[in-house]
Amino acid sequence: MKSYRKELWFKTDQRRKLINITREIEACLAESSISEGLVLVNAMHITSSVFINDDESGLHHDFEVWLEKLAPEKPYSQYRHNGYEDNADAHLKRTIMGREVVVAITGGKLDFGPWEQIFYGEFDGKRNKRVLVKIIGE
Repeated sequence: MKSYRKELWFKTDQRRKLINITREIEACLAESSISEGLVLVNAMHITSSVFINDDESGLHHDFEVWLEKLAPEKPYSQYRHNGYEDNADAHLKRTIMGREVVVAITGGKLDFGPWEQIFYGEFDGKRNKRVLVKIIGE
C-alpha cells in the first residue's frame, strides 16, 4: 500500500469564506499516483472546516445565513470563550460544518455522487491555516 501526505495552506481576506478545493485535491491525487484507495482531507485548525456539498452560490449564502443564526458572531459578550479572542462563534460553526471528509478513489478519480465538491470553510480568517491531505491505497 502506498501513502501520500501534503499540506495545503489558505489565508482568506475575509473572516468567513467558503472555498472550493476540489481541484487542489484532484491535483494531489494525480501527484500521488494512487488509483484505488481513500483520501482524507481535514482542517488542521479548530476554526475552519472541510465538508462536501454543492458548489452553488445561493446555497453558500444560505449556509452563511443559517450558521449566523445558529452561532452569531456578535455580540462578542454572549460567549464565555471570548476574552482574549473574539472567535467563539467560529469554533461553533466549525463543529456544525465538520472537521474532515473521506472520499473513495476509484480508477484514479474521486468517486463522488452528483454535484459533490470538497470545500474549505473558513470562519475566523485573515491568517495562515492549513488543510491536511492524506491518501492511501494502491
